[in-house]
Amino acid sequence: MAAPVRLYPTNPSRRRATIARDVVGLVLVAFFAWCGMKAYDVVDSLTALGTAVSDTGTSIQSGFGSVAHAVGGLPLVGDSLANALSGAGSSAGSQLTSVGREGVAQVDRMALLIGLAVALLPTVVLLLAMVPRRIRQVRALSAASAVLTRTRGPAARQLLASRAAFGLPFSVLLAHTPDPFGDLAAGRYDALVAAALEYSGMRVPVAG
Repeated sequence: MAAPVRLYPTNPSRRRATIARDVVGLVLVAFFAWCGMKAYDVVDSLTALGTAVSDTGTSIQSGFGSVAHAVGGLPLVGDSLANALSGAGSSAGSQLTSVGREGVAQVDRMALLIGLAVALLPTVVLLLAMVPRRIRQVRALSAASAVLTRTRGPAARQLLASRAAFGLPFSVLLAHTPDPFGDLAAGRYDALVAAALEYSGMRVPVAG
């Protein structure tokens, strides 16, 4: 049977610290997403310029069309002048309309790229800093939980104390006992077992 996955330490202080880090990470990810949306909105607001240019082109086409219609009834030159005005208005107006629409499309693409960059770049850096460490912690907690669940009896306590004495950093050991190797040799396992449990993030009752 596979060992259950333990996401958080059972040691209260370690548990609170781990939860706090996870919450801060989630808040930062949400903040980066918000910044990305704001950056998108700011850049996308520049599409108003392209829209104005496009609207100007449409207005020019409409204006020249109205003038052409008005002069179309003039004798002799009416039709020629109307065709010339209509063609000029259509050419100039369509060019402006095309430029405006293309500008709107380019600004939209730029806004999307900038918004994604603002949101994703810091998010990726944050996740690269947090996720591997968190995965290692979950694996260590799950393994420690599985071992401690199956660890019973004096022999198991002696092995756990030995592992603590020879495997833990001295700073961790000295926080629990001034003489870790003397405790191990004398069979005083409580402090060593407590050091092992604290180091693994577990809170398990220690027998006297």
